[in-house]
Amino acid sequence: MARPLTNRPLKDRTGDTAPLPLLLVGVHGHGRSHLRTLLPLAKAGAIRLVGVCDRRPPAPDDDLEGHGAVPYFDDLASALKRTGARLTVLVTPIHTHLPLATVALEHGSHLLLEKPTTPSLAQLTQLEEAVSASGLACQIGFQSLGSQAIGEVDRLVREGALGELRGIGAAGAWKRASAYYDRAPWAGRRRMDGHEVVDGALTNPFAHAVATSLALAGAESGAPRSLELEMYRAHPIESDDTSSLRLRTSGGTTLTVAVTLCAPHSQPPAITLHGDRASLTLEYTLDRLTLRQPGQEPRTTTHGRTDLMENLVAHVREGVPLLVPPERTRGFTHVLDSVRTAPDPRPIAAEHQEVERLEGVTHRSVPGITSLVHESARSLTLYSELGAPWARPARTSPASTTNTEAHQ
Repeated sequence: MARPLTNRPLKDRTGDTAPLPLLLVGVHGHGRSHLRTLLPLAKAGAIRLVGVCDRRPPAPDDDLEGHGAVPYFDDLASALKRTGARLTVLVTPIHTHLPLATVALEHGSHLLLEKPTTPSLAQLTQLEEAVSASGLACQIGFQSLGSQAIGEVDRLVREGALGELRGIGAAGAWKRASAYYDRAPWAGRRRMDGHEVVDGALTNPFAHAVATSLALAGAESGAPRSLELEMYRAHPIESDDTSSLRLRTSGGTTLTVAVTLCAPHSQPPAITLHGDRASLTLEYTLDRLTLRQPGQEPRTTTHGRTDLMENLVAHVREGVPLLVPPERTRGFTHVLDSVRTAPDPRPIAAEHQEVERLEGVTHRSVPGITSLVHESARSLTLYSELGAPWARPARTSPASTTNTEAHQ
């Protein structure tokens, strides 16, 4: 289980017990959830919010989710110099991650960097080199990788509860309307202003499905042997909102991920490990495991989760190992690079959509998509193999090189 928060100050390795000064970069949108997550740590005396940095200031009466008034900055370097922040949380557009992370490291600040880590493998390597040269810590915000459920999956697999592992299938079906893509200029973009953005269903909203599946397969840090990718879009965007992929890990495990943002209703995403004696499903947003064995009732357990900022503080103070250093996201970034270098997603024709408009917001759903997503996870197949009328077969590409490419 996750270590409970207490009011006892954490001691660092130099004996300093003062709260670590923290700067939040990106105070709007997802930055609000970070403010809420940071508040218990602030009350426990582990951190102290010393400033926020954003191009757009918070409202004058904004109490920052209970943290109270703090200095506002519109330039990261100035903010770091003025505040002396030892921790920086970066909640900014994907294409800004590497340059802003580099600034923070150059100013001596440890990092919590939102996922996805970088928009390419090349930039991930640059980030790893910058972190190593700085001697500082960088935690990547894949919260699901802090779940104790992952360790329980490893235990059950090692003990043979599933028998021989046949493969891993992930399914994600969420409902997202036009407001989701209107929330920021980079949302739903593949590239913007000459920069790679790679904001698609596989690489951002369902990035946890990909990264957690790779972690369960023991393939989070390496390149896959091969990767097949099918990307589609119902919304009028550049990136994918409905996609499936199948890869073969270096260890030989088959792994599929089928996702959509065009479901009629949202469901908790699920990752199923298929064994020849049993199956095990992880609903990673709920930290919930269900073991299904023939002739027995399903057995469901719920597990704790270690907060990634708490882990980062413990790393800085006590040398506790980081849960999600950048190198743990290399397998995911191989997938992202395949998405980045693939042809643009194929549009799903209007006859294969249902469109609902309400109060200026448009929701596009694909009939039958939820069943397709779950069937893909069950049978380890792609949309085209399931007979989706809007799907085209994928071509397999070798994925042994650094710059993995996948094509439709």
